Amino acid sequence: MSYSDSPHLPLGKETAYPQHYDPSVLFPIPRAENRAKLGLGPESALPFFGVDLWNAFELSWLNLKGKPQIALAEFEIPADSPCMIESKSFKLFLNSLNSERIADEETLRERVVADLSAVAGAPIRMRILTPEQLSKRGMREMDGVLLDRLDIEIDPNVKADPALLKADHSSSPIEQCLVSHLLKSNCPVTGQPDWASIQIRYQGRPIEEEGLLRYLIGFRELGEFHEHCAETIFCDIKRQCKPEKLSVYARYTRRGGLDINPFRTDYNAVWPDNTRHARQ
Repeated sequence: MSYSDSPHLPLGKETAYPQHYDPSVLFPIPRAENRAKLGLGPESALPFFGVDLWNAFELSWLNLKGKPQIALAEFEIPADSPCMIESKSFKLFLNSLNSERIADEETLRERVVADLSAVAGAPIRMRILTPEQLSKRGMREMDGVLLDRLDIEIDPNVKADPALLKADHSSSPIEQCLVSHLLKSNCPVTGQPDWASIQIRYQGRPIEEEGLLRYLIGFRELGEFHEHCAETIFCDIKRQCKPEKLSVYARYTRRGGLDINPFRTDYNAVWPDNTRHARQ
């Protein structure tokens, strides 16, 4: 059964926004099904660790006097949590706070963290920010060698074939960071486009850039969740190119006031700083 066929999943269906606080709208998506496609069984240790960084731009609630409050929020969902949280249900949950009277930000944070952690099956972290706090960070793009500079002809019918990924094993190992802004996939239920920039850091034999760019562009018609796209890219590069160290970080543009940014690594890489990009 596809995700859109689930009778309990709100995504892809006309949905009434809740008028009162309602954590029951949160819908878990078990990670195990997609990870099984990558050959990662429940008994095997994950070849990576990491986090899904969610940014919420439409957080609002009422104080005890009924005055609306607004803020932005950052959420960290650990990559080893049993479940992801389906994004539309996340939006509905946050919107259910709009008419809820809450004493202060800490009370709000504690309530939201408890509900999200219960659905994800692992402790999540939440940080509440004012627009002024976020604006001080500014915006910048990912650093690294831009793959998009390559002038290559693309067959749009070619999918993301791992065989396109190659490393030059006759060369000495290097440390390199590669970036592309051409990653696109589609929501597996609604078919809506999801746009992203991706950063790949590795230590190992040089990865052939043209094949990597063709592979990344091959996700363009794939219907899959953000988190699984990042894990697929990580596992395919690890298996095909065999780098000694690898990290993959994808930053997706927002839809409905939320953006999701998966990070996966197999070494003690520098943790993402969650700085917004121009397209976000």
